Amino acid sequence: MLYVSTRAGGENAAPKKRFTEILLEGLAADGGLYVPESMPRADLKAWRNLGYPELAVAILSEFMDDVPELEKLVRKTYTKAIFSSDDVTPLKTLEPGLHILGLSNGPTLAFKDVALQLLGNLFESTLRENLNILGATSGDTGSAAEYALRGKKNINVFMLSPHGRMSAFQRAQMFSLQDANIHNLAVEGVFDDCQDVVKQVNADAAFKAKYRIGAVNSINWARVAAQVVYYFKGYFAATKSDAEQVSFAVPSGNFGNIYAGYVARSMGLPVRRLILATNENDVLEEFFRTGRYRPRKDVAATSSPSMDISKASNFERYVFDLLERDGAKVKRLFTAGEEFDLSLIPRAGFVSGRSTHADRLATIKAVHTKYGVTIDPHTADGVKVGLAHREAGIPLICLETALPAKFADTIREALGSEPARPPGLANVEALPQRFQVIKPDAEAVKRYIAARAS
Repeated sequence: MLYVSTRAGGENAAPKKRFTEILLEGLAADGGLYVPESMPRADLKAWRNLGYPELAVAILSEFMDDVPELEKLVRKTYTKAIFSSDDVTPLKTLEPGLHILGLSNGPTLAFKDVALQLLGNLFESTLRENLNILGATSGDTGSAAEYALRGKKNINVFMLSPHGRMSAFQRAQMFSLQDANIHNLAVEGVFDDCQDVVKQVNADAAFKAKYRIGAVNSINWARVAAQVVYYFKGYFAATKSDAEQVSFAVPSGNFGNIYAGYVARSMGLPVRRLILATNENDVLEEFFRTGRYRPRKDVAATSSPSMDISKASNFERYVFDLLERDGAKVKRLFTAGEEFDLSLIPRAGFVSGRSTHADRLATIKAVHTKYGVTIDPHTADGVKVGLAHREAGIPLICLETALPAKFADTIREALGSEPARPPGLANVEALPQRFQVIKPDAEAVKRYIAARAS
């Protein structure tokens, strides 16, 4: 499998590379994102009855064909000991044709664990030199990455998060880690500021090479590939025949999770609709409704904070396909300005919707009352928008993003009671926290890394 940059074409285009060459790289040298040169084809008949580790090996071997110990690493990752279930991502049926795909059984109670636990093992297996991971998080990526990489030999993690914008539980999960290789930087700004700093540091080729800067954000292709697996697993669990179609409702902030669904469909998974759900920060919803892409300068603080994002970094991968894989056009769009209009190009297979705080509260309450199930605010966004686009005879699978324990304030407001907490996390907010407040300044972040890097 060869990978190409979304900005390949013209001068200074990044060369095609194998998977192990892009595993640590994040952004390509030309500023683009790596995608497969061509998509592999799914073998639904052969894959339908596989357990999760076996399914992951079958799918990931298509994308990671130069990782010699892939099967060993996959089996090490997807175990009951880590994900509390042999199914890893069990399907919960609320009523016939309406399901929630459980993605939050990992150590940090969020769907990001599914990919990042594997990424941590891939890093450890392939590293021959020290590596300094630089990432940005709106809430769940940070803790999932840190729990996957804490204590790993030869790896430092520098994680940027928006100061005061995450839930108390999310902050505590990250900032309470005392491992010497974990460094938390609370940026005075919003998630987009954190993401911009990461991109600016990556754009400094000399600094990136000298300090061996790697990526764990969803710009890293390994994360996208790992998330593709659970779309197939959810489909097989919700259907009896490979001729059936399903729709997936996906809460969307940085476009990585729903892009994995797009990849699964491109491989041949019978997906009728990918239903994109946003919160009040509705840049992506507007695009799929109108074809206009207009990032906002002001990002609203909401009760589904992990989606408080204006500029979705994975969106460029989708635009690359919309523009018939013309990297030169993609580069012009994303470097000429922040807004563009692709309304004349069909966006088939996607529908979108927006959810507000009042919608979240109402959906959490309705699902709890009708089905006895408590969902977190982000999952509620997905359920609300998913139900608005539900079609008779087409199973609807809503992707769970986190356990409700991570967002207790909203659950209390919706239900008047505390969400259940897994053992060992009852008083995580009371633990000592270690972090550094910093300006959204790439040079300051580089100085911080240089002083502490391996």
